[in-house]
Formats: sequence, C-alpha cells, structure tokens
Amino acid sequence: MKKKYDIVIVGNGVAGLFAALHLPKDKEIAIITKGSMEECDSYLAQGGICVLKNEDDYASFFEDTMRAGHYKNDRAAVELMIRSSQDIIKELIDFGVEFERKQGEFTYTKEGAHTASRILHHEDLTGKEITSKLLARVEERDNISIFEHTTMVDILEKDNECFGVMVSRNDDVHGACDGLAIDGNSHVGDDNSIKAKPAGVEQDNAPAQGNSGDEDIALDSADSNIEIVKIYSDYVIWACGGVGGLYKHSTNFRHLTGDTVALSVKHNIELKDVNYVQLHPTTLFAKITGRRFLISESVRGEGAILLDKDGNRFVDELLPRDRLTEKIKEQMAREGTDHVRLSVTHLDADEVKKRFPNIYKTCLEQGYDITKEPIPVVPAQHYFMGGVKVDLDGRTSMQRLYAAGETACNGVHGANRLASNSLLESLVWAKRGAEDISKNYVSADHSWCEEYFEKESSEGYVPDKTYVETAEEYFYAAREKVRPGFNG
Repeated sequence: MKKKYDIVIVGNGVAGLFAALHLPKDKEIAIITKGSMEECDSYLAQGGICVLKNEDDYASFFEDTMRAGHYKNDRAAVELMIRSSQDIIKELIDFGVEFERKQGEFTYTKEGAHTASRILHHEDLTGKEITSKLLARVEERDNISIFEHTTMVDILEKDNECFGVMVSRNDDVHGACDGLAIDGNSHVGDDNSIKAKPAGVEQDNAPAQGNSGDEDIALDSADSNIEIVKIYSDYVIWACGGVGGLYKHSTNFRHLTGDTVALSVKHNIELKDVNYVQLHPTTLFAKITGRRFLISESVRGEGAILLDKDGNRFVDELLPRDRLTEKIKEQMAREGTDHVRLSVTHLDADEVKKRFPNIYKTCLEQGYDITKEPIPVVPAQHYFMGGVKVDLDGRTSMQRLYAAGETACNGVHGANRLASNSLLESLVWAKRGAEDISKNYVSADHSWCEEYFEKESSEGYVPDKTYVETAEEYFYAAREKVRPGFNG
C-alpha cells in the first residue's frame, strides 16, 4: 500500500466498484474494505433491482417510491433515479450481469408496495450477481488496487477539505462492537445469547489485489502485525455501507457500524435523515445474536403468505415494509410469541426451488423445507435511509469528499425505502459522483500534508490509532445520532 493515490474509495460494494469503473483509467485508485471482498451487504441483496420498463410505468414508479417513503422523499432525486435506471441496467449487462429472461425477454417480478412488476432479478442472488461481475471488471483494470481488511480510522482534512484517509490494516474488526449492540426490536432475541462469528469470515492476512506499484509500504504477513497508514489523495469516496452492526439483530454484516456517521460528527460533515431506519419484516427467526438471514420480499411478491400461530393469514403481505413490520409486531404482541410464520407450501414446489434456490438451500440447512412447512420469521434491522448528506452529484458538504450507497443520503428513499430501489440508487449516485470527479478533476497540493498531519507538534496532527482503539468511541457517536430510529 502506498502513501499516495489519486482517489481512495472506502467500501467494496456495488457503489464503490461502480464508481471505480467510471473514474478515469489514468488515475490511480485504491479501494479499501473493512472485511473481505464478500463481506459487504451488496452481496446479500436477494430480491432484485428496479427499472423503468417504459414511459407508461413512470408515474406509478414515482408514486410508489414516494408513497413508500411517506412523501418525505426528495422529488428531484426520485426522478433522477428512475430516469437513470434504463441506462444503469444497460451498463450492468455490458459488464456481464445476467438477469432472468424468458424467450429472450426480461422477466419482471413484484414486491411489497409496488403497484406493478418492474424488478429484474438473478434467481434470489441478484446482489451477488451484480457485485461479482463488477468486481471481475474492476480486477481487469491495472489502475485499481484493492486492499482487504483495511479499515478507515479517520480522514485527513483541513478547513473543510479532505486530503486523504488514515487506515488500519490487519485490524481485527469482527466483533469489535458486538457487545455494545442494541436490540432494535423488543420482540426479538435474548440478551444472553451467544455471539456467533459470521459465516465465511476469515481472520487471515489480507494481501492487496491488483497493481500496487513499487513504493508499497511493506506488510508483515508472517505475524499479521497491524499497520497504520496515512494515505493522501485528491478525492475520497465513501461507499462503506450502513449501520446494522449497531443492532443485535440485523440483516447486515456485523462490522458495518456507521463509521461515516461518527466521522461526520467528528468533522462537522452534514448528515441527513439519520432517524430513518428500516426493519425488514421477514428474516429467519433464530435465538442467537448475529446477522439475520433475509427472506426476500420477492418471496411474498411471488405469493407467500404470513400466518399466525394457529395457521391463519392475518395481513396483506405486500404492504410497505414499515407498515408490514408494525402489523407483524402487533401480531406477536397479541399472541405473546417471538415470531410469525411465512408459508409457500401452497405454491408449486419445483417453481419455488427454481426461483429461490439460495433461500430454499439455506432454510433446509436450518431444518426447514419451505416447500413442505411454514418457516418462522421476525422483523430485524435492514436498511439505513439516512446518512451523509449528498447532492444530486454525490458531493458531501466537505470539499473533495463524495459519498454513495447506503452510507449516503440523497433523499431518494424518504422515511421508508421501496423494495429493490437500493441497488439502483447506489449505482446511480456512484456513477454520478465518479463522473463529477472526472469532469471537475483538480489535483490537490499535498506538499504540506505530511508535516501537518504526521508531525506531533503540528496543529493538524492526527495520532496513529488502530480501528479497535476507536471502535467504541465511533460506535457510541453513531448510535446517539441514529438512536431515534432504533425502534423502527
């Protein structure tokens, strides 16, 4: 890892990867990620991605998004997202993404709060399909280097202008804040439950992928020493996910604890709608603390029904997420239970297995054959509509700092996100931010930075700290900002 890159992207989900692919090929780009490449929420997105099918669909797409968001949405942002959707899908296909088709035509599905079928999907692994194909294209670029297990600890800024980031490499971020997590749903879980390591998490060394150049700072892979590096850059893009790690029960990876919220508080960067936190109505019920397995909204869109303890249907399954969550919580309170049941047993078993192979397989591993019996489901924290305030080009209130994806808030979702708008929104603003940087690129003068940020006697000195040393401080700072949304 070098001391200087043209652009640093913090985060490796669809927003970070798509931004990298839209930046100039003559700029040296570093992508850093807190965990491994597959430990990002983009990989977990099951349902699909919305697209404007035709002009006749525009009015209802716009209204569905606004209504789901309780009309707290930014209308200009909603229009921009919808109008950009067809170009985004074309680009994804050009990058190798495959969506389900029948006889050569796209197959659209429908989810909660949509009045029309406008969602493209790849089985029930749409996020993984998009993210993996974008990653493959990124790895083909000689100007992009990827550094796993490399965590942003702070930004390097002076007079509201960002000149880079301080990172900690090989820091053990997994579980750093689990003991502090708050239960956002009083009907879920057990405070004395065990702490489970997320499936697939490796604590191994984290070599960089890609071209890192001749001036690399050595990383001691023999003893996995933590390394702290101050990296200078012309621009920084935050694309580092949401706040699920603040909760005991979330569909998010545990290490996503809202670091950008904390750093925004520390550096007076504007935030927006931080009390807008979404619970997903249907996650697979489990007693242990940790990441919840999502039962996609598209399962209900294809006909799944919700049942009470006596096996009776009790709700319209296609209500907006926040309203359906309220109905489920009311039902659990009425029955004194800690879950309700979701059933697809009335649907064709072969079609269920074909349409939802990952959900079928995962539930089977947990002892449930979804084609033969209902499964226990419960709401859990899922998505952060608020975040770092950005404009229509992804610019934050700090110069040279951009943000995209769940970490950013452009107002498109309002108070409640419409199903399958998240991937689309992330890609639209990642592209716009990258294009704005490219169009207005001005190199920063870093000649003074080392003395200012690294010399102890300097007023701008940023002391070397590992992420583990700052994790608790950042956790509480983020939690206090997000707290109004903790009960969904």
